[in-house]
Amino acid sequence: MDAKAKKKDKKEMRSGYTTGACAAATTKAALLALITGETQTKSTIYLPVGKFATFIMESCIIEPHLAEAGTIKDAGDDPDATHGALIKSTVSWSDKPGISLDGGIGVGRVTKEGLPVPVGEAAINPVPRKMILETAQEVLTSHRINRGIHITISVPDGEKIAEATLNKRLGIIGGISILGTRGTVIPFSSSAYMASIVQAISVARASECHHVVITTGGRSEKYGMQQYPELPEEAFIEMGDFVGFTLKQCKRQGIKKVSLVGMMGKFSKVAQGVMMVHSKSAPVDFNFLASIAVESGVKDEVLLETIKQANTASQVGDLLYDQGYHDFFKILCTYCCLSGLKEVGGGISIETSLYTLKGTLLGKAGENDEENENYWNR
Repeated sequence: MDAKAKKKDKKEMRSGYTTGACAAATTKAALLALITGETQTKSTIYLPVGKFATFIMESCIIEPHLAEAGTIKDAGDDPDATHGALIKSTVSWSDKPGISLDGGIGVGRVTKEGLPVPVGEAAINPVPRKMILETAQEVLTSHRINRGIHITISVPDGEKIAEATLNKRLGIIGGISILGTRGTVIPFSSSAYMASIVQAISVARASECHHVVITTGGRSEKYGMQQYPELPEEAFIEMGDFVGFTLKQCKRQGIKKVSLVGMMGKFSKVAQGVMMVHSKSAPVDFNFLASIAVESGVKDEVLLETIKQANTASQVGDLLYDQGYHDFFKILCTYCCLSGLKEVGGGISIETSLYTLKGTLLGKAGENDEENENYWNR
């Protein structure tokens, strides 16, 4: 990119389309090709968000008893793993009445409970499934066709693309999911990420996980897995910056124990009571960290002033760890637990573990620690 190029403002970012919208559009094109015998180069469908969208067909093949159409998914400016994927629909005549739908190559199959699709079925979520079936029915009705059809959605590179997603952990094997409730993709959408958190907790609960580990990213998840080797893979959930939302969802879905695993930067904010820990959401309060340092036994005024003037929370952590103030980290973890309990109104067990970037465990505290109970009950 040109060094002089300006960063795009979020309002200027280009929206894209979901895999579900692409699947519905290719289904319409394939079905029209099957009925008319004419190659389809475009397909216009009505999206759940309430507008029409036209998709360019990358391919359209017509055979005596079936037709196939494909389009390249455009996710706009969203860093979507499926951006650029070829989404295909094959429509064939069926001896059975009605419309049947399944997934082919590159569309995953559900193997675990807790997802909105039953075990054994193709991972085509409810809204995309409804879009595909309704679009097909509209075409059949408008052409006065009273024959059964079978639709197969496929993504040739789907299995490879799925390696960059959490599908395997969620029990979706063999490819990607066909997703989308709006039909459009909003760049860097928080709602999409939160939906994935809800789904991950649902799978954990359906897998009878009463204890889950929520982390801020892949590195902290790795440390969490080392700390809790007895827990199954489904118990580990990447919450990103959505600490409060994830804790509330855990309580809502009946999780009994939640372990937070993370690092100084974001967990210093959680300890302050900040439940959305994106770098832009709230700054680290270094005066707050200095007050915890005092609680942990720091009396050196020069050290306390250094903490107050620090650039990052990690810098504070390194400083206090090197000088042997290890109680600082246990107290900070305790405050994280208390903030979490306050956020959800109690009713679940919360513990917190704090790591360095290189994986050193700095400190740990839990709701059942004596001092933690005293803080909560005061």
